[in-house]
Amino acid sequence: MSALLKIAAWGLLLPAAAVTVCAQRDYFSNWPPGRSPQEVGKALAEHFVTSPHQYGATIHYSEVGVWYGALTFAQQTHDEALTAELIKRFDPLLPGGAEDAQVPKPDSVDNSIFGIVPLQIYMETKDKKYLDYGLSFANRQWENARPDGLSNQSRFWIDDMYMLTILQLEAYRATGDKKYLDRAADEMVAYLDKLQQPNGLFYHAPDVPFFWGRGNGWVAAGMTEMLRDLPADHPQRARILAAYKLMMAALVKYQTTDGMWRQLIDRDEAWEESSSTGMFTFALIAGVKNGWLDAAAYGPAARKAWIALTGFIDQNNDIASVCEGTGKKNDLEYYLERKRRTGDFHGQEPVLWAASALLR
Repeated sequence: MSALLKIAAWGLLLPAAAVTVCAQRDYFSNWPPGRSPQEVGKALAEHFVTSPHQYGATIHYSEVGVWYGALTFAQQTHDEALTAELIKRFDPLLPGGAEDAQVPKPDSVDNSIFGIVPLQIYMETKDKKYLDYGLSFANRQWENARPDGLSNQSRFWIDDMYMLTILQLEAYRATGDKKYLDRAADEMVAYLDKLQQPNGLFYHAPDVPFFWGRGNGWVAAGMTEMLRDLPADHPQRARILAAYKLMMAALVKYQTTDGMWRQLIDRDEAWEESSSTGMFTFALIAGVKNGWLDAAAYGPAARKAWIALTGFIDQNNDIASVCEGTGKKNDLEYYLERKRRTGDFHGQEPVLWAASALLR
């Protein structure tokens, strides 16, 4: 029997789960030098520890995303020293701390996401002061809820499908209280029903018919986080999983030959953009590893994306080609002419999420 036939026969004898694991190992191992998730995640997380705050007088949501990614990476690698450094960076922001004036007021979805950091720290330390602080943001988000049960911070921009749902999801992870999970799931389904287009992608907002890369990235990442925790019998799981699969099928059609996605996903004249690519990479990796996506169909795209994405890390461990902050505007040139940043936290965060996903 030839070696190839032996391998094929061996595969037929393995349980389906074992074959899936073997396929994943093929896609998510044997990285080029310097591209392993352990190396990349460590370099970016340590760089974050010593990075100054960005975006002015209050902590920006993109910094929150990096913090969360670094904490989850430290957890996956059992790096207690890194975890301690990340907590040390946060502690001055606790009430009465030296930097508490920089904490954003929980009056909008962009500001409220700050609560995920203390919640994640609580899950790793079991120190109740972090739980109480994080829950104050999560609970505020549903004060004076809308008549339809959604948060009064709902605005139907696609960015919210990560920023709003991840806070409620982290509150659920920290407490086990199903009300937080149900809030996040119901909110996401309302956004899916309103914003997902027949091709699987999402307009930036109902009145802005452009498939902005990072905006779609927020959706992909938000659905991915939700699917990690929604039980099989949850009434909203099937709806969210169907939307996720439809989106992933669309994304692989628009992936560039070198593994990236563009600032406007469906526009060949748009430039290759790293923050959206990082978010899509995270979503694809998680989908393949959790069995939501067929490994043979999506594994190659996920691997190619990770290798392409890590190629945008410079000698300072900053991510290049990151779209600047972008509000919604019904103007094609507005999106095509967005500035490219290097080291912007919008780009740093999804690389850490993807690294954590590879290690789960």
